[in-house]
Amino acid sequence: MSVVLLLILLTVLVSYSAFQRPELLERMALRPYAVAHQGEWWRFITSGLVHANWPHLLINMLVFYSFGTVVLKYYQIYFPDWGTWLFVLLYAAGMVVSDLPTYFRYRQHSWYASLGASGAVSAVTFAFVLIDPRNMIYLMGILPMPAIVWGVAYLAYSHIMSYRGGDHINHSAHFTGAVFGVVFTLALRPAFAEEFLLKLIGY
Repeated sequence: MSVVLLLILLTVLVSYSAFQRPELLERMALRPYAVAHQGEWWRFITSGLVHANWPHLLINMLVFYSFGTVVLKYYQIYFPDWGTWLFVLLYAAGMVVSDLPTYFRYRQHSWYASLGASGAVSAVTFAFVLIDPRNMIYLMGILPMPAIVWGVAYLAYSHIMSYRGGDHINHSAHFTGAVFGVVFTLALRPAFAEEFLLKLIGY
């Protein structure tokens, strides 16, 4: 079974368990205050395995499957010996790194909590944008646009909304995860930067 499907299966099983047991959801969600004052560092990982509800879970896993299967193949092609493990590292590290701004912003606020795999999914999605910027993405499954156009719009929206707030979505995790996905992939293979530019201009 593909590692993408294994990660999806793990996330679905853990999220489903948390739906049935609110105390488990509470224990696994990211609470920056609990991390800072009680040393509950595991929340950086466990928060990416639980979701608020079925739509939240299904959207994240559908996006992850759509882009993750392609990025995994790219990783296996460019890094034949370690591609699968590097992909898992991209996902897991994206999960942690994407929550760091949230942690530093809310570590003194005991009321704050966030959850979901969105940061890790953003890391994978933007690895795709870096590697294949002219590929078409269908927004809402209908509106086609080049990956780079969608990526720029997504980053701008996430950046604005992370400061505006008010919709109970952790936009800073989306933004940070996206940036991490690009930086991590470039660190593995800097030649992606030149290839990215050449693809943008049509070579």
